[in-house]
Amino acid sequence: MSLKVYKSEKLNDFSPSIQNLDLSNNEIIVLPGFCDVHVHFREPGFSYKETIKSGCMAAAHGGYTAVCTMPNLNPVPDNPENLKQQLSIIERDASINVYPYAAITVNQQGEKLSDMEDMADCVIAFSDDGRGVQSEEMMLEAMTRAHALGKIIVAHCEDNSLLHGGYIHDGDYAKAHGHKGICSESEWGPIKRDVRLSAKTNCPYHVCHISCKESVDIIRKAKAAGVNVSCETAPHYLILTDNDLKEDGRFKMNPPLRSEADKVALIEGILDGTIDMISTDHAPHSAEEKSKGLKDSAFGIVGIESSFSLLYTYLVKTGIISLEKLIELMVINPRKRFNIALNDDYCLWDLDAKYIINPDDFLSKGKATPFEGKEVYGKCLMTVCNGKTVYMDRK
Repeated sequence: MSLKVYKSEKLNDFSPSIQNLDLSNNEIIVLPGFCDVHVHFREPGFSYKETIKSGCMAAAHGGYTAVCTMPNLNPVPDNPENLKQQLSIIERDASINVYPYAAITVNQQGEKLSDMEDMADCVIAFSDDGRGVQSEEMMLEAMTRAHALGKIIVAHCEDNSLLHGGYIHDGDYAKAHGHKGICSESEWGPIKRDVRLSAKTNCPYHVCHISCKESVDIIRKAKAAGVNVSCETAPHYLILTDNDLKEDGRFKMNPPLRSEADKVALIEGILDGTIDMISTDHAPHSAEEKSKGLKDSAFGIVGIESSFSLLYTYLVKTGIISLEKLIELMVINPRKRFNIALNDDYCLWDLDAKYIINPDDFLSKGKATPFEGKEVYGKCLMTVCNGKTVYMDRK
C-alpha cells in the first residue's frame, strides 16, 4: 500500500483524517476537494436535463465538494422570490456545497438590472451566463452596484452582433465542411470592454470559459495594469481544437473549440498565471437535444466527472504542468477568488488506474462528452464533503 496526502503551504488547515480504508497495490493520493465555479445544474425549470441531486452526485464522482451554479433557470433567480425556489431545493437535495449565482439582469434579458441588493447576501456572485450583457451602460451600472455590494461580476462574454448564426469556430473545419462559424472577436471584444469598465469602477470581474488567444492577451495586460480581473478556461479548450470536431452534437459547446494556436495560448496563460482556474462549464442536456448534429444540437457538454482525469492525463502526465499547479487551478485559486472555504473536504484518487471514458458510467443525467472513448488515468475512489462520505467507488 502506498498512501500519500497532498500537502501544500497554500492549503491552510488541510488535515483530513483517513481511517479504515482498504488500500492496496496502486498509489493512492488524498487530494483536497475540488471547486468548480461554473456549472449548470438546471433546477428549477429543467430537471429533465439535470437536478441539484444528480448534479451533486456527478460532482462528487469527479472529486468536487463545492460548485457554483449558473442562473439560466426557470424562474431565473433575478429577485428574492425566484432565488428562494432554488435555495430550497439546494437545502433539501444538495450533498456537496452548492453556491448559486443570481442573474445580473431581469430574466437575463440585458435590459434591466436584477434585484441585486436584495439577493447579495444569498449568492456567490452575479452572472448572466449563457448570455452576454450587450449594453456597455448596463454593464457599467451592474459593476457599480456589485462593487458597492462587495460582489464579483462574472461574465459570459459574447457579442451577439458578431455571431451571424454561427455555431462552431470560424476556422478550418467550418470552412471545409460548410458550417457557419463563430469569430473569436465575439468573445474578446466584450472582454476588452469589461476590463476597462472594471478598472473604472474597481469592481472585481471574472471572465467565464475563455477560449481564444486574444482573450488571454487582453486579460494578461489588464492584470499587469492592476485591474481586478480573473478568468477561467475549461478542460476541452486545453485538450481539443476544431480539428478534433466530428459531425456530432457532443462536440458542440459555447464558446466553441478553437484553433491549435488558441489552445497553445491558453496553455501559456495557465503557465504564466494569466488564467486563474479551470472550470468545467458542466452543461447537461437530454439525449434528444444533443442528437441533432453540430448545427442543430443544443450548446453544452458535460465534464465534471472526467475533468481531473483528463487534465491529469493530458497536462500532468505529459509534463506540461505539475500536480501542484493543477491543484492550484482546481482548488486553491477558485476558492480564494470566490471566498469558498475548504473544510473537511477531500477525495481519494488512484492515479495509476487507467480506464476508458464511458458516459454510461456518469451519474449526471447528461451524457454528451467529446471525450467519449478516450483512455485516461486517475480514478476517484471516494469523496468526502464536510466530513461526510458523498461518493464511494463500490467496485
